[in-house]
Amino acid sequence: LVLDSEVYSNTGGQASKSTPRGAVARFAAAGKRTGKKDLGLLAMTYGHVYVAHVAFGANDTQTVRAFLEAESYPGPSLIIGYAHCIAHGIAIKDGLSQQKKAVASGHWPLFRFDPRHHADGGFPLFLDSKTPTIPFGDYAYEETRYRVLKTIDPDAATRLAKDAQHDIDARWRLYETLARR
Repeated sequence: LVLDSEVYSNTGGQASKSTPRGAVARFAAAGKRTGKKDLGLLAMTYGHVYVAHVAFGANDTQTVRAFLEAESYPGPSLIIGYAHCIAHGIAIKDGLSQQKKAVASGHWPLFRFDPRHHADGGFPLFLDSKTPTIPFGDYAYEETRYRVLKTIDPDAATRLAKDAQHDIDARWRLYETLARR
């Protein structure tokens, strides 16, 4: 189980490979310029690992289903869960609603990859999210880690938000293609 806060918080909130583009973190005060690694996709490439991407606040049923499937899978399983964090600059009481926004924007797609379903000839990816319904900025600018860049360097914030939206759109298209196979 990986609880992904997207911030390397245990050592002071530095940027890491799990920090999304445009987020401000310690040692990335001008906003992280590169995209976030896709741990779920990397794990799927092994072909024999159960992988799920969950956000309890966005879809509790999908989260429970993923845990049950992962537990019953006869091999390695990886569940990556959205973990809101104080470093996001949101009130903890708003964490679950922020998870819904992360999923609605496509920033945090919900999926399950179950290699047991590969026998039917298809790619065993189940995309549990709906097509994104809100732009990245509607989710991101609720959080200080993105909003601060808009204050100190609005041009960079606009450029990085556009790049982050491009990242989201490209990943969504890839996941949709894989889920149709």
